Amino acid sequence: MTRLAIDPVTRVGGPLRIEVDVQDGVVADAWAAATMFRGLEGTLIGRDPRDAWLMAQRICGSCNGVHALASVRAVERALGIAIPGNARIVRNILAGSQLVTGHVTGFYRRQLPDWADLLAGAAADPAAASELARSISDSPSSSTPYFQGVRQRLAGLADSGQPGIFTPSAAPTAAYRLSPAASLVVAAHSLEALEWRRSMTRLQTFLGGKSPHPQTFVVGGMTLTPPWGGPVRASSGEHPRRPQSSAPMPLGERGLSVLTSLIAGARDFVDQVYLPDVLYLADVYRDQAKLGRGLGNLLAFGEFPEDDTDEPKLLLPRGRLMDGDLTSIEAVDQVGVAESVASTHDLEDAELRHPSEGRTSPRYQGLPAPVTTLEGAARYSWAKAPRYWDDPLETGAAARMAVAYAARGEPYSVIARTLANLGLEPGALASTLGRVVARAIEAGLVVDRLDGWLSELKSNLASGDLALADLSDWDPSRWPSEVEGWSLGESSGGAVGHWLRIRDRRIAAYQVVDGSTWNLSPRDGRGRRGALEEALVGTPVPDPASPIEVLRAVHSFDPCPACAVQ
Repeated sequence: MTRLAIDPVTRVGGPLRIEVDVQDGVVADAWAAATMFRGLEGTLIGRDPRDAWLMAQRICGSCNGVHALASVRAVERALGIAIPGNARIVRNILAGSQLVTGHVTGFYRRQLPDWADLLAGAAADPAAASELARSISDSPSSSTPYFQGVRQRLAGLADSGQPGIFTPSAAPTAAYRLSPAASLVVAAHSLEALEWRRSMTRLQTFLGGKSPHPQTFVVGGMTLTPPWGGPVRASSGEHPRRPQSSAPMPLGERGLSVLTSLIAGARDFVDQVYLPDVLYLADVYRDQAKLGRGLGNLLAFGEFPEDDTDEPKLLLPRGRLMDGDLTSIEAVDQVGVAESVASTHDLEDAELRHPSEGRTSPRYQGLPAPVTTLEGAARYSWAKAPRYWDDPLETGAAARMAVAYAARGEPYSVIARTLANLGLEPGALASTLGRVVARAIEAGLVVDRLDGWLSELKSNLASGDLALADLSDWDPSRWPSEVEGWSLGESSGGAVGHWLRIRDRRIAAYQVVDGSTWNLSPRDGRGRRGALEEALVGTPVPDPASPIEVLRAVHSFDPCPACAVQ
């Protein structure tokens, strides 16, 4: 038995340690440890609930705005506030653009180096790269001169000795299967993704005011205002308006035109670059869909409400699938969520507690520093262990696409067709390769819907429906003396839930369970592994000195330890 430790795991959103026991070339056991405590939940206690979203979103700067949205929804539920339809649409556009950005960035920045030696493109034939690129997509940047320029850039990076994000995960071995021409193609697209991300940041800043951490949420809706022909001078007590002719109003004619263009660019990149790259890579590594199958229990809280009813239809449906069965969706309700701290650095006992009753009492209880192994440590992570009716579950794009497939709704045909083209069965979604594919499928579904939401918003504004906020319950004197609220939603990384209690107009309790909390879960009180730990078991490790297969499994979850430990 060989114990391997990877610490820190790079290309993830925070400090993460992975340890595996390897026996006969295969992972026999695994541990995932989030190694940094945050404490942001505690900073919210005693605060004004109307300000909660501003601080809660500081949980993560990568999943931009996700926790702001979850927090403001929880407060609105607690106070019984229904937001206008226009606010729902704007929130959907912001959250949808963030999800798409997260998936694209996750692939090119964090996952791709596990599958491709990008610097190998420096030795590729640009003509061969051009021919390959034209065969897999209709991207306009596919000419031989274009790839000649990219090859020169890669050669310069290689010669500098500081290739940065293009450094391969391991020494060139049989672990990398892409040809030099294919490596040049995906390296070129990785560079394009950097520029594309700038345009997505512009989109998010246009509607959110800044990125990361948007500033336009408000309890009751959004603070954006369309042109309406009202007073041009500030009323008493208002901030004076400062005209900025170079910055069009987001919901004005010029602003809506800019948003239309940015969304069209987002869709073109996903359809012409990102999705073809993922599908090509998946075809080359098709056997990797047998690895990392994990728990077989999948959870989706669902996201993107399509109407303003109390139980709206969701673009990405809510549900859970158990024991690998994709034919029967079980209902999901927030009452089933609970957390254990049996393996967490925490003073509480190992009893499962619903987040509304949850407590965070941090104290390190691991091995003395320097930690060389987690062996023998009963409590080894700062992350808690979420469970749904006492079951460990996996969340994320794979879970959402599996639930959408099982629901036989609108996304079904796209998911089924993509899997069929790759020769994969639906159960392969929750695998080392399948998670990468699921994110690309989902990005395509959501980016296609962005334009529809924007069209709905334009139609509403044109018809005279200008409402973006309902502040009728803004005054705390109208609130009950004590009330609880919660929200269930999704980030690119998985199912997100916020729970809070308001007492005497102040936050008395606040708990967050993020998608990465589910996936990076340590063992619970019954000794059961979390989703990532379980997925690692059975992973082959032919070269313990370069466990690239372990990294592929870890990065397939795109974990964020910063989100996992609030």
